[in-house]
Amino acid sequence: MDKLKQLETFVSVATRGSLTAAARAESVAPAIIGRRLDALESRLGVKLLVRTTRRISLTHEGSAFLEDCQRLLTDLSNAEASVSAGGVKASGHLRITAPAGFGRRHVAPLVPRFRELHPEVTVSLNLSDRVVDVAGEGYDCAVRVGDLPDSSLVSVRLADNRRLCVAAPAYLQRRGTPEAPADLARHDCLTLSSDASQTRGWAFSMPAEGGEEREIHYLRPGGPMDCSDGQVLHEWCLAGQGIAWRSTWEVEADVAAGRLVRVLDAFAAPPNGIYALFPQRKHLALRVRLWIDYLKHEYGRVEYWAGR
Repeated sequence: MDKLKQLETFVSVATRGSLTAAARAESVAPAIIGRRLDALESRLGVKLLVRTTRRISLTHEGSAFLEDCQRLLTDLSNAEASVSAGGVKASGHLRITAPAGFGRRHVAPLVPRFRELHPEVTVSLNLSDRVVDVAGEGYDCAVRVGDLPDSSLVSVRLADNRRLCVAAPAYLQRRGTPEAPADLARHDCLTLSSDASQTRGWAFSMPAEGGEEREIHYLRPGGPMDCSDGQVLHEWCLAGQGIAWRSTWEVEADVAAGRLVRVLDAFAAPPNGIYALFPQRKHLALRVRLWIDYLKHEYGRVEYWAGR
């Protein structure tokens, strides 16, 4: 409580420009205001205000600290107001981006329900297989699938994602079933041509040399057809045109229905992730926090993925 009162006093003095004005607003003696400021500066070990008989001015550290204090006190006030009003209420505009295929199936359908829960939030959803510059293009949150490149973005893992080699039964009857990743050299493989996707190739878990441990190996198989759109590869695979390396969220229903068959399962790589990414910020907007929590809750339900 003393720390909070010190912060409130510092903001009051800095915005009013004098100890006397801050004391008058609180109906206390100016000496009490002065003691609170002294205690705050002593605790922080830094000078926040330059006080003379004629005026008060902020130091460089004081200016930066004032912004943080004002934001903190505003957040506290909003939190109290939300609870008093009967629950947490988010507002404002939420800008989201996600990969086109995954976004169509697993992001876009969730937006209307999120707005039902938070009707004062408006949403813009961008679906693109281009790697969007989240911070540079002004997005609040990006959903990404797979390995993440090093960046200044903060990531939250929402769910596991596994990739499978799959083919239609008709293709396997015609060309045979590969027994090891090296056999893919003799098969028609349907690959993404986009530079932004699968840059290292298809991942397989292989025995390490001289031991029982396994390590990840990457292959870049070829074939007579490639495409920059994963949905097209999916359709070609269903049509028996070759073997594809696709995510479980895309092909699991087809595997369950027998339209596609899993191959090379013994060499499947460990799962990677589905992530929410957002710019590094000291204070994440409530609407962004609630959106990420909502995705994590939905993707965390086993029944969510059943039959999708």
